[in-house]
Amino acid sequence: MTAMSEVRFDLKPVTEKPSRKYRKGSKYNPILVAFVEGTDNLVKVEVEGKDANYIRTQLNKRIQAHGLEGVKVSVVNNACYLEKV
Repeated sequence: MTAMSEVRFDLKPVTEKPSRKYRKGSKYNPILVAFVEGTDNLVKVEVEGKDANYIRTQLNKRIQAHGLEGVKVSVVNNACYLEKV
């Protein structure tokens, strides 16, 4: 049986936790802006190195953050689509 090694640590009292830092913008915002300002009602979205489900999640977060109604994101056959509804 091996002995447990000691862990060095330090506990410091604080009055409160810091507030979480949020990014001001997102690299996915330009995708939504281009789509909303464009004339197409349905587009396929491809982001290099990103899975369709990941893109959908990020775009949905941006849609909620901006309160965009009438824009829907969906994934069909591992392809991400933006649609004006």
